[in-house]
Amino acid sequence: MRDHYPLAYHITFGTYGTRPHGDERGTVDRAMNRPGDPIIGKDEAWERMELNKLRFPPRVFTHEQMVVVESLVEAVCARGGWTPHTWASGPDHVHAVLGASAEGDAVRKWFKRWLGQSLAARYPLRAGETFWADGGSVKWVWTDDYLARAVDYVRRQRATERGSGR
Repeated sequence: MRDHYPLAYHITFGTYGTRPHGDERGTVDRAMNRPGDPIIGKDEAWERMELNKLRFPPRVFTHEQMVVVESLVEAVCARGGWTPHTWASGPDHVHAVLGASAEGDAVRKWFKRWLGQSLAARYPLRAGETFWADGGSVKWVWTDDYLARAVDYVRRQRATERGSGR
């Protein structure tokens, strides 16, 4: 058990089916890339193969849905006992910078689950559907400078403006 956690975590995760390997943005495949390797460029065959695996259409949020996602974050953080610093929803991803006395991967897992449950109350899912892609990113924020930069980066991506301090 850890007795020391970072100041915050910068958590990022995508919506279902919106970032297939091989698309024009390039790919980092942990099974194929080593640290320092270049990003794998567009590969139409790989992208087509990934899209054919989808069980339902990619989940792309409307502006209204992005605003709803952002409105749910404080309650999700309260449920987890986490300190929200800032958050943002885009059409194909969510960012959150939050403090927690728990392991980052576990926080990301519960954050996604609880946010999805809250979102499904407003936008019901069909059996087998989800809002989120598997996995995501958890960056550990150890310094005040890094925290300030992460908060600024995420805040600039918000679908809504909620005033200063968040």
